[in-house]
Amino acid sequence: MKSILKLTLAVFAAVLLVSCGSNARRVSPPSAAIQQLTVQANGDWAVDLRLHNFSSVSMRFDSVRLQVSADEHSAGTLQATPAISIGPTSADVVRVTMKPEGMARIAVADALAGRRSLAYRLEGVVTATPEEGKPREFEVDDRSSLNPAPGLDGVLR
Repeated sequence: MKSILKLTLAVFAAVLLVSCGSNARRVSPPSAAIQQLTVQANGDWAVDLRLHNFSSVSMRFDSVRLQVSADEHSAGTLQATPAISIGPTSADVVRVTMKPEGMARIAVADALAGRRSLAYRLEGVVTATPEEGKPREFEVDDRSSLNPAPGLDGVLR
């Protein structure tokens, strides 16, 4: 009986060691969000775009092409080639400028003047390459909101 128990414990310990040593490589769709939107003097927007890698491996973010809407008004396309590597379950920020369309420009100006929140949507494609993998296109459809930054004119966070 004792030898069966010892053998069972030895097998259990071996299985436990093997399972702890396995490196499961999970590639999950990334997300994109506006961390900060700054209205520049010429009316263009400087957008700090936060790219989040939810994968268990590093990913190189090659390109971003996202349709932006502000308060349900089309603002235009946010397009960038960040070429940055983001570690597993981490995020990084890239700055992208864009010329917003009229109604979205008015919606942002109204939110800033009224000190109110602004709903936005990012919809499109992020192209990223997992570590030791092939480039992949990930569909993005993220919604959130921004609020005027206290003490910073023309800035939503």
